[in-house]
Amino acid sequence: MTETQAQQRPEGACALVTGASRGIGAAIARALAADGWPVAVNYRSGAEGAAATVAAIEAEGGRALSFQGDVSDPAVPAALLDAVRQQLGPLGVLVNNAGVRADGLALSLSDEDWQVVLDTNLASTYRLTRAVLREMIRARFGRVINIASVIGPRANAGQANYAASKAAVIAFTKTAAIEVARRGVTINAVAPGLIETEMTEAISPALGERIPAQRPGRPEEVAAAVAFLASDAASYITATTLYVDGGLSA
Repeated sequence: MTETQAQQRPEGACALVTGASRGIGAAIARALAADGWPVAVNYRSGAEGAAATVAAIEAEGGRALSFQGDVSDPAVPAALLDAVRQQLGPLGVLVNNAGVRADGLALSLSDEDWQVVLDTNLASTYRLTRAVLREMIRARFGRVINIASVIGPRANAGQANYAASKAAVIAFTKTAAIEVARRGVTINAVAPGLIETEMTEAISPALGERIPAQRPGRPEEVAAAVAFLASDAASYITATTLYVDGGLSA
C-alpha cells in the first residue's frame, strides 16, 4: 500500500460530530453526510435538535444516528465511542465541536464558570482525540478537526475562560498533529469568528462592527471548511488553524 492509498478514507468508516444538535455542529454533520460519511450526531441535552439533524441528513440521502452524552464528563468519551463503533463503524473523522460559554470579567469569574468552560471546550477535545488516535493510526487514516475560535488568539473582554480554552485547543491541535503526521492522520483546527447561532446572540455588537467583511458568518460556511479538512484533498494539511471569520483575525 502506498502512502497515497493509505490517505484515502477506509471503507465503512464514519464521522462523529460532538455538540451537533444545532448551529455549527448541525451544519457540520450535514456537510459531512453530504460527502458520504455516516454521521454520529452527539448531543448533551438537545434531543429534539439532534433528531432534526438526523432527519435532515436522511432526507438528503445520508445516514446518521444520534448519540446522547455530555462529553465534559470524563466517563462519557469511551462509552460514546464504543456506541458509535458498534452502530456505525470505525471512526474516520472526529469533529470536536461541543462548546459552552460562561462570560464574565476575569476579576469576577467563579471557579465553576472557569472549570465548566475548560472541561467542555478543552478537556473533552483532548479525551476524545486521545481515544480515537490508536484506531486511526492502525488504519493509517484519520481526520480530527477541532473547533477553536478567533477569540483564542484575539482578545474579547468578558471571555477570559472561553479565550483560554480555545487558545489551548489550537496549541493542543498543533502538538498532537505533529505526533501522528507520519501515520496518515491529520489534526487541524477551524477557528470561526462571529457566526449567526444561538450561542452568539449575546455577543456585543461591537465585535461585529470590527469584521472587515461587514457581516457575521453562517454555520454552513464553517461546515464547508470542516468538510474540506475531512476530505482526501486535505491529506497534506495538518497542524494548521483555518480561520473562518470574515477577516477579523487579520
